[in-house]
Amino acid sequence: MNKYFMGIDVGSLSTDGVITDENGTIKGSIILPTGASILKTIAQCREELARKCGISPEEIVKTASTGYGRRKVEYAGEIITEITAHALGAHYCSPVTKTVIDIGGQDTKVIKLDSRGRVNDFAMNDKCAAGTGRFIEVMARLLETDLDGLSTLASNASEAAEITSTCTVFIESEIISLISENAGLECIAAGVFKSIAGRIRAMVSGLGGEPPFTLTGGVAKNKGMVAALKKILPGEVFVPEDPQIAGALGAAVYICGKHKTEHSEAQ
Repeated sequence: MNKYFMGIDVGSLSTDGVITDENGTIKGSIILPTGASILKTIAQCREELARKCGISPEEIVKTASTGYGRRKVEYAGEIITEITAHALGAHYCSPVTKTVIDIGGQDTKVIKLDSRGRVNDFAMNDKCAAGTGRFIEVMARLLETDLDGLSTLASNASEAAEITSTCTVFIESEIISLISENAGLECIAAGVFKSIAGRIRAMVSGLGGEPPFTLTGGVAKNKGMVAALKKILPGEVFVPEDPQIAGALGAAVYICGKHKTEHSEAQ
C-alpha cells in the first residue's frame, strides 16, 4: 500500500492542507475557510484533500498539525510550531532561503534559517494588528475597495503618501486626513504598503536577516505587498507558487521526514 503524509495548518482565517507521498513529493493541497466550526473544518480538510488526491483517508499514515488551532486536530500524531512549519515549507520551495517572512492574518513573523532549513532565530509581531492581513483588509475598506483593488491603486501611484503612525487606530485617522486633503487614493494605497514594508524591514534588520528572502502566508499573494517588499528589502525576494500553503507543506515535510528517519533506524 502506498504511504501518504499530511500537514494541516489551522489558522484564524483559513485551514490549509497538503499531502505528500513517501518521497516528499506534493500530491495535492487544499485551502478552506476556517469558519465558525473549527472541528468540522478540520475533518472536512482531510476528507476533501484525500478525495482530491485520489486516495482514501486511511492511506494517510501520519499527519502533523500546525497553526493556532493545531491542538484541535485529533487525527494528528505530531504537533509543530508555525515557526518550524514555515521554515521547512519555505526551504522546500527554495532551498537557498536564508530568511522567511510570513505575513499572516493576525501576525507577522521573520525567521532566520541555516543552510539545512532549520530555524536559527525568529521575531514575531503579534501585539499590534498593523502590518498583518487584517490590517490590510481594514485599509482596503477605508479606501472603499478590496485587496486586489488596493494593489491596483498602489500600482498606479506616482508616489507613495507618507504614513508615519505605527498604531492601526492612528493610521486610520491619518488616512482619513489624507483623503480629506485630496492626497489621491493611489498614493494613499501605495503609502499603506510602503508603511507595512518599512515595519517588516525593521524586523528583518533587528533580527539580522539576510537575502535570499522567501515570502509565505496568504498576504504574499497580494501583488501590492510583494512589490513594496521587493523595493525595500536588500536582495532577492522569492514568492512560492502558493505561499499560503507553506505552513501545511512544512508540516507534511516534517512528518514525512520523521517517518523516513524512524523507518531507516528500525532496519
